Amino acid sequence: MADIIVVLGFDMETDVGSWSPYYEGIQQGTPRLLELLDERDATATFFFTGDAASCFPEIVRSVDEAGHEVGCHSLYHETVGDPIFEIPGVKPLLPEEVPLRLKVATDWVAESLGRRPVSFRAPRLWGSTAMLNALEELGYVADASYPLFYYQERLAPYHPSRDDWTQVGDLSILEIPIFADMSIESTDEFGRDRDQWPLFRTESAEALMEHIQGFIGYVRERGEPVVLCFYFHPWEFVEMPTELHYGEGSVVPDYFLVENCGDYALEQLGVLMDLLSERGAEYTTAQRLAESWD
Repeated sequence: MADIIVVLGFDMETDVGSWSPYYEGIQQGTPRLLELLDERDATATFFFTGDAASCFPEIVRSVDEAGHEVGCHSLYHETVGDPIFEIPGVKPLLPEEVPLRLKVATDWVAESLGRRPVSFRAPRLWGSTAMLNALEELGYVADASYPLFYYQERLAPYHPSRDDWTQVGDLSILEIPIFADMSIESTDEFGRDRDQWPLFRTESAEALMEHIQGFIGYVRERGEPVVLCFYFHPWEFVEMPTELHYGEGSVVPDYFLVENCGDYALEQLGVLMDLLSERGAEYTTAQRLAESWD
């Protein structure tokens, strides 16, 4: 196994973090990402919501045919886990609702893919014990949802407990922590300033790389393997509007959500991949990581 393992995850959802009903990112951004990954000879995992997979089966198949993994990202980008912070109007599913919703989401992705997905990512990285147990029952082998910026404890992939998904246990599914710079002091009550998305496009790949280097040093000092699991979205690679009107009102997203979406974001993702490759990083999918993890 390489000294640095990288899992590039793309959350295939509606535009602007699901603050819109549109799919311009999936339709226009996905081909651009596939071209970039092909140029860099890298593989990635694309986590589709059930709705996105159902609406765009041809894009699901294009991802699969290009040699990447198709995973699941819930049914409609709903909160399937425990909320970390309050978002008005965003309420979690009841724990007893989670197994059915995940089953339906899995079935919808499978219908477009031609086989069942085996890797999952929770919307907003809000996971839960009920979610992990449901994924285990559905035969998933990997979940890339653990928000290291918040829980702060698991620096490397682990098999979670069926009683507490944030603790080590005997489930067969592999939990993959999401990159966060644990080498810096947080000034946010939820630790969100350690979560460095979307620094690669609001500033630059080099700015993000400084935090990646900090994380690598932090992890190595503690004798843990270095696994960098990132999350991106196809809508980041298409120019996004600063205001969206639909239904009975408008949405004005925080500027960082749409800043530099499009060509600059694509360019900087390529730079980031080059910088990681220069450091000997090896790209893999969530599924392959789970299958090879000791």
